[in-house]
Amino acid sequence: MLAPPPLSVAAAEDVIDPSGPTRTCIGCRQKCRAVELLRVVAVAGVVTPDPRRRLPGRGAWLHPDPGCLDMAERRRAFGRAFRVSEHLDTSTVRRLLHPEDGGPADRTGPERRDVVRSDKPPGNRKQVDPT
Repeated sequence: MLAPPPLSVAAAEDVIDPSGPTRTCIGCRQKCRAVELLRVVAVAGVVTPDPRRRLPGRGAWLHPDPGCLDMAERRRAFGRAFRVSEHLDTSTVRRLLHPEDGGPADRTGPERRDVVRSDKPPGNRKQVDPT
């Protein structure tokens, strides 16, 4: 059998780790694994982050970096990615990526999953005698 021809330098750079799907960031146009990118969708003219990757509709992929968001806006990449001609509001994504503006990364309170609701019965949890 013949051995496969060696890859050129350009072709070798395009080979991505095959451990998952690859996507292209619409800001910097760099190919990365999908787990490294943030999926965004257009909902009623607003670019909405989709961290769980479950929202319906055409999605676009973006590095969770304010620089990539700026480049995507400058290049008008959101309109092309979502195939819309109207202006899209990116303030929701900008708040997510800029924690100094009061985004979710700036939370000082407890995480939502740590909150225990006292109005519900404890369920199958063991009761401990406080004495």
